[in-house]
Amino acid sequence: MTNSHTETDGKTTRRAALGGAMALAAAGLAAGLPPGTAHAGTKESTGGRGGPRIGVMLYDGFSLLDPTGPVEVLSRLPGADVTMIAERRGPVRTDTRHTAVVADRSFAETGGLDVVLVPGAGNRGTLAAMENPAILDFLRRAHRRTRFTTSVCTGSLVLGAAGLLGTRATTYWASKDYLEATFGVTYVPERYVRDGKVITAAGVSAGIDMSVHLAALLTDEQTARAVQLAVEYDPQPPYDSGNAAEASPELKELALRLLADSQT
Repeated sequence: MTNSHTETDGKTTRRAALGGAMALAAAGLAAGLPPGTAHAGTKESTGGRGGPRIGVMLYDGFSLLDPTGPVEVLSRLPGADVTMIAERRGPVRTDTRHTAVVADRSFAETGGLDVVLVPGAGNRGTLAAMENPAILDFLRRAHRRTRFTTSVCTGSLVLGAAGLLGTRATTYWASKDYLEATFGVTYVPERYVRDGKVITAAGVSAGIDMSVHLAALLTDEQTARAVQLAVEYDPQPPYDSGNAAEASPELKELALRLLADSQT
């Protein structure tokens, strides 16, 4: 017969041990930050004026990892204020419609941002965003004040529709011809591309790479390295099939079909 008191004590001990381990891990990370760098949540970074204000845009049909991957990285920066924003407050559905993410602020409630990030989507979401005056007008206004205007995947097409792309950019591999033909931009097949203060990332998971680079630009390399370790971003995929330039036509066709089927 189990002694309930002993069982409870055991659970309490395990929770305390886990909490202690996490506290030690956090303390170790903080100790590795450069001298004078504030802990996350303080307002002493970036010259004593508070951390970067980062607005991550949501719109109907966005791809889930496009905003959430970068948020996982950027929200760990010292003093960072990371907010999901949309045309209206409330839940916004992803491309598969299985999941929603809550936008805490509307465009009208969002002031000056240091960084704005635009995720990509499937055809339905991307095309609708490119034709939405509220989204395009907000991006143009925000871009005047941002330190960096960024995108993930086909979010670069939304930036293009707003007239914010320069001469070089990247996007989802299947959209590269559209990017070049529609906006006169040279497609660069890299995980992320910086052109002035505009930084575009390739498809979906590339947003994490871009956000680590952005973390260094907003703070310093040591902090970015520490954040990368904090989220244990050390990709070692089971298959060497993530590079479209090396993929067979059959694999590309299957990949696009899987995406399309998941969004119906």
